[in-house]
Amino acid sequence: MMKIRRIVCCCMALSLAPVSLAQADSPSPMQAASSKLANGTQAKDFQLHAVAGELSGDVRLSDVTGDGPVVVVVLRGYPTKQCPACTAQVGDLIKHADQFAAKNARLLLIYPGDASQLGMHAEDFLHGTKLPAPLTMLLDPGYQFTTAYGLRWNAPRETAYPSTFIVDKAGKITFANVSSTHGGRVKSAEILAAL
Repeated sequence: MMKIRRIVCCCMALSLAPVSLAQADSPSPMQAASSKLANGTQAKDFQLHAVAGELSGDVRLSDVTGDGPVVVVVLRGYPTKQCPACTAQVGDLIKHADQFAAKNARLLLIYPGDASQLGMHAEDFLHGTKLPAPLTMLLDPGYQFTTAYGLRWNAPRETAYPSTFIVDKAGKITFANVSSTHGGRVKSAEILAAL
């Protein structure tokens, strides 16, 4: 329990670090991400490769939004070890898969990281877990997606800000949560209420 508190305190201390005057005019990474994911904003299209779950091959956001809302969940990938908060979040999403399917929603889990060994790390993350429909895990090699969306957490032992957003049939963002801490995850109940 003490280790968890220290990690949270360290994360909070980092996020509360003073901004220098030179940085004051440029938006923070969190502000940049928030502006790209603001409600009503058109979601930037992306295409990533599926490695597990309902969909296979290359998956393009604009191809799946026509069927219903899409929930995009950005995981931390493999910063130096598997993230326990990501494991808990994916377990929660799997537990509620039938409720997401009843709302005709697809879930795209994005696993970012360096291109080398990313597939192996993603397989290790799932450790034999079969993702039920409507969940699909996509790889983000070289942080192409996370960078394009302003979600790249470019710090030692970090990969991406844990994020969840919903894209409607028209391709507009209707809900977004970007966390500057490892534990700031959206639970299934909140996502389901927002669909």
